[in-house]
Order: sequence, then structure tokens, then C-alpha cells
Amino acid sequence: MFGVDLRQVVAGILTLTMFVMLIHMIKRDHFDPVQDKLPGTDEVSFESGRLDGTHVRKNLGLYKGDTDGLKACWVKPSDIGEQSEGYVTFSLTNGPEYHISQIADAVIVARSLGATLVIPDIRGSQPGDKRNFEDIYDVDVFMKSMEGVVVVVKNLPDHISTKNIAVVKVPNRVTEDYIATHVEPIYRSKGNIRLATYFPSINMRKAGKKGDTDSVACLAMFGSLELQPEIRDLVDSMVERLKTLSRKTDGQFIAVDLRVEMLDKKGCRPDNDGEKSCYNAQEIAVFLRKIGFNKDATIYVTESRWDSSLDSLKDLFPKTYTKEAIMPADKKTKFLDSQDSELEKVIDFYISSQSDVFVPAISGLLYANVAGKRIGAGKTQILVPADIQDSSASASNFLSPYVSKKNHFAYSCYC
Repeated sequence: MFGVDLRQVVAGILTLTMFVMLIHMIKRDHFDPVQDKLPGTDEVSFESGRLDGTHVRKNLGLYKGDTDGLKACWVKPSDIGEQSEGYVTFSLTNGPEYHISQIADAVIVARSLGATLVIPDIRGSQPGDKRNFEDIYDVDVFMKSMEGVVVVVKNLPDHISTKNIAVVKVPNRVTEDYIATHVEPIYRSKGNIRLATYFPSINMRKAGKKGDTDSVACLAMFGSLELQPEIRDLVDSMVERLKTLSRKTDGQFIAVDLRVEMLDKKGCRPDNDGEKSCYNAQEIAVFLRKIGFNKDATIYVTESRWDSSLDSLKDLFPKTYTKEAIMPADKKTKFLDSQDSELEKVIDFYISSQSDVFVPAISGLLYANVAGKRIGAGKTQILVPADIQDSSASASNFLSPYVSKKNHFAYSCYC
């Protein structure tokens, strides 16, 4: 008989066992599907069937617009022309989506009259809610942009009383003919005027033919207003935060203009033609899923603080955030807890202008003027919600007509 060393037998068994385990580990590493899930992001049943998340690489096309962008092609006037002795004053009101149009109308009127334009103040919706232009915008950038277009001063001369200034209402997208007929006679008679722009309709359609007035409007709308440094840095930090939260979509995120108070006012019911001017959170969630966005999409909502009506959106898109969730803690007291709606509107407008995808749940001037800024920046992925009857649809079918038909006024300014 052969002598057998028990220790050698045990060592051999252990070696064989380890070898088998190693083989199984290698097989799992190479062939088993990788499950990469975050807490709270389980798939959600959707309507009658289950929508499985499409691999993120296949979804990145949903975020792409005209990546090359456009260049400003308006011609800045080289001569102010003959100057009169009067002044044009005005205020910016109702948020940045209105400010852009109000600035353009005031510059056009002042240039047409040969008047000096006074830097406006900014007024909120509440009585006494008043601030200086430079509290939100960069006054030096604005004055520099107006050189050769109109004469601009920061304040009215002391000898001119605001009580003696005639108030003149002008429609948005004011024309030279309107100024000559309705504004100039009052200006010549009174010497100074205060403008108040009204909006008979949301008119951001492309101009029929280009002229001096359109070039001035292009400059005023897209080349004169920049945020002052503190607010600009805040917006930039919030955008970077959203990009960081969007690692699974290559740093790309969606902005949805959805304000609960506005939805409550509008009611969001179809008109006689079956069309709707607004959509609630649940409808937006369904729309986004049906056109291909999965649960990994990061969504910024313009509602300032979380509202229970947004839960249905978060159920399908767990990474849905409002300002309070992404604003730096040291900025909340000034920009959020102060209940200053004007500053909140500014943040919403500029984040919506910089997101990779913009979805206007509410039709109106914010949609129109955000679209203008996005067109100039090449961020043309603007998707207009709809009630989709089928289980899925192509996102390209819901591209904003401003982009698909190139009929936004911005296309008169960029080429």
C-alpha cells in the first residue's frame, strides 16, 4: 500500500475548490448583466403596460438640438441721428420674459423720437416692490450695448418732475407707424413721456422684412441684457448642480415651466378646437415617458417649492427638483426665503434658457422669450406637450413650431 499524507489531500481539495470559484467569478464578470440601480429609482408601471427604461446611450438623441448654434446677423446702427431734448422713462415689470420685450419697445421708441432713454427701475407684482435695474441686470453692459443706438442716462435730471410726465401706452412690437401716429404728438407736446407696454397678444413671429427697427429690436432683445454677477453666478451654480445630478444622461437635463398657481388659474381645459394651453404634472410625466425619456432623466421644475401635485411627475422621474432642492444653502435666505417672486422668475427664466431640453407646460410669454434665447444659443430642443393617444411617439413630432417652422422673431436676428 502507498502511504497517503492527509495534509496533501486537504490542500489539493482546497486548491481545486478555489479554482472552480475563480472560474465562476470570471464568467459572472464577463457575461452577467450589470444592475446599476439607485435607491428609490425602481421601474414604475405605466398605463396598461410596463415601460422598461431604454439604455441611456440610445436616449441621448432626445436632448440634442442645433448643436452648431447661430450667429448674430443684425447690423448695429452707426448713427444715433438728430437728438431732441426730451426723455423717455419706463419700468420693467412682471418678470424677465416681459423685460426683454419692454426693453426692445422702449429703445425703439426713444430712437425714433431722438429722445434720451432713462435706465428703468424694476417693479414686482406687489405694491412697493421696487428695485434698481442693477439689482438684477448689468447696467454697464446695457449702456455699452446702446452706444450708437440711443443716448442713455441713469437718472432723470433733477429739474424734471415725474408728476409732469405723460404716460403713453404702446403695444408690444411697436412699429414706426404707431409711434408717428400715437406717440410722437404727445412727446412733442409734453417734452417727456413714460412708456407702458401692453401685450394685446403673444407676438414673437418672425418679421416679414428686415429694417432698422428690426435690427434695433434684435440688439435690445438679445444683446443688451445680462445678469449682474451675483445672480449670474447663482444661476450658473444651479445649472452645474443639475448637470452633476445628470451623470446617467451625460450631464444633460430637462427644464419644465410648470407653476402650480398658474395652472390653477388657467384650469388647463381644452378649448373649442380641442387644444390646451397648459398641462399639469401628471400629463407632463406621461408625455415625457411616451416620447422616450426614462426614469434617469433629471428634471428642473419652475415651481419654487415642492407641491404635492408634483408627486405624479416624481413617481415616473425620481430626479425631479425645484429651486429649493438645488440652490446653495447660503443663497436661500436672499433668493428664496425672502418670498421675492421677481428674483425667482429671473432664476427660472435663465435656467430654462440653458437646459438641454425645454418643455413649456404653460403657453405664454415665458415660453416665447425663452424660445428666442434658446434659438440664438442653438438649444432648439423645445418640446411642446400634447395628449398622446398611442403608447409611444417620436419627440421630433412635438418640436416647437417656433423651431420647426423657423417662424420665431429670433430667426430675423440670427443666421
